Amino acid sequence: MPMSDRLPRLPLNSRLSSRNGSPNRAAGSLGTDIVHPHDAGQHPALHKGNVAVITGGASGIGKAAATFFVELGMRVAIADKNEEELNRTAEELRAICAETDVLAITVDVSSFEAVKAFADKVFQWSDEVNVVLNNAGVGLKSGSWSGLDAWKTMIDVNLMGIVNVQHAFVPHMMPNENPGLFINTGSKQGITNPPGNPAYNASKAAVKSITESLAHELRAAQSKLTAHLLVPGWTYTGMTGAGKGTTKPAGAWTPQQTVRYMLERVRMGNFYIICPDNETSSALDRLRIRWGAEDVIEGRPALSRWDAEYAPLFEEFVRAGLVSEQGLSPTAHTHATNGI
Repeated sequence: MPMSDRLPRLPLNSRLSSRNGSPNRAAGSLGTDIVHPHDAGQHPALHKGNVAVITGGASGIGKAAATFFVELGMRVAIADKNEEELNRTAEELRAICAETDVLAITVDVSSFEAVKAFADKVFQWSDEVNVVLNNAGVGLKSGSWSGLDAWKTMIDVNLMGIVNVQHAFVPHMMPNENPGLFINTGSKQGITNPPGNPAYNASKAAVKSITESLAHELRAAQSKLTAHLLVPGWTYTGMTGAGKGTTKPAGAWTPQQTVRYMLERVRMGNFYIICPDNETSSALDRLRIRWGAEDVIEGRPALSRWDAEYAPLFEEFVRAGLVSEQGLSPTAHTHATNGI
């Protein structure tokens, strides 16, 4: 059996029906409002002994999150399509926690059958899941009338992978008696839609849409599970060029910085977690998003900030906005018309 498919089992006396109280406890039972005391400065779902599930967990943001969680004393189930990288990450995690605190399974999230099998193993390993970071994704090149295979792959992984994980885990997490987190990883390209990769943009725009719907439906159901949309900034990962022989660009954040920002924002209860980086401030992100939304309202050409006629107007909009919003020098930010 491959190392990634090992299913560590807890000692019998550790496998209680539910660490947080049974999700299926009858109405009126004692303890339905019990919530674990949580570590200072963290969301209550991020508690020692709680369980986090991370797809795309072998590298980048997923690996950084898994490391943070095990250092906090949580148990983690990581899934990734890259078996070799997954096994390596699992061993690194097991070096800082008990071996039974890490479950690593090779999964292609584009297949619901594979995701469902992963979920079944997770719930065999632990009766309750407290956190899901739905993070697996790919970035390929596409055009509006080219790269059809890339279109299919990115829709299958970036969109349907998110949907598959929601279907496999949300119904089990909704009845939990303690707060839970369900975090989908989107992209700024799914909000501002920069030219150059329409398939990737479309897949991530759909992730934004379905996560908004998930958050609303969970609120309407009065579940203690909340949904959040993680929108990383420029983060130095394999998808953005990290690898052997490369160094992190000055403008990029590390995956660890992105995870710390994400967890601070979920603690605050934010749904939209739009991460800055060392090049793009939150103020600049807001201005880019506002301009894109006003293309619709004002009837401007699609993606007008990249249009020769409107680009100078966008530059002035950004300069004035930065001064107005934060009292910044108009030259405090560069690349305003580039990037996302």
